[in-house]
Amino acid sequence: MLPRAKKRFGQHFLTDRHLIDRIVAAIAPHPGQTVVEIGPGPGALTAPLVERLDHLHAVEVDRDLAAALRARLDAARFTLHEGDVLAFDFGVLGPAFRAVGNLPYNISTPFLFHLLRWSDALTDATFMLQKEVVDRMVAAPGTADYGRLSVMLQYRFAMEALFDVPPTAFTPPPKVDSAIVRMVPLPASRLRARDDTRFAALVLAGFGQRRKTLGNTLKPFLSAADISACGIDPQRRAETLSVAEFVRLADAQGTAR
Repeated sequence: MLPRAKKRFGQHFLTDRHLIDRIVAAIAPHPGQTVVEIGPGPGALTAPLVERLDHLHAVEVDRDLAAALRARLDAARFTLHEGDVLAFDFGVLGPAFRAVGNLPYNISTPFLFHLLRWSDALTDATFMLQKEVVDRMVAAPGTADYGRLSVMLQYRFAMEALFDVPPTAFTPPPKVDSAIVRMVPLPASRLRARDDTRFAALVLAGFGQRRKTLGNTLKPFLSAADISACGIDPQRRAETLSVAEFVRLADAQGTAR
């Protein structure tokens, strides 16, 4: 019997066996890989993952669910890190790990930004999130869904929306559709800004007031003349810029301070 879902943790438990099998197949876990599951809950994905791996790590904040998982699974093949995933140090997993899981809707975006700190160690990630969040993650420039999350993820990862998951696949069913997304780190040769911190700050400023032009939102970094010198019209808005154009702006020296 499933435990009662706790609203404060945004819990919706995946129960559709067909979709569980499809998600595990998409993850394609193999022995020898270091894999961490985020928010295992009652263990719908956890058990089949453990079967296919030498060892599985998981991060779970719910003490009751954590205790039940520890009681069910062999400690020799399963390590549970109990606590808030937003405070979890993924560095303990080593230099190369895979991340998977059904992300709690109420922390999905903050978690993705938290995970960026370890993007160089991440082999890949396969997550289930709210469909509207996945739409933002994979959005192209010039579309309504394109924003800060799109740029910051696409700067580091090749993003792919795999398939949708209906509310009926969960207990209790959420009020929104979900989707599976895969994130694969771009190679070391990818386009990179000279200063990642400046790049992130410039992207944040650009999308801070979406209706304003770059000439207004980027004033702390670049003047309108600086933006023009990059071959970009300062009358454009942030949602029209490609990742490469954001990199070009971040690398510009600029006269604005």
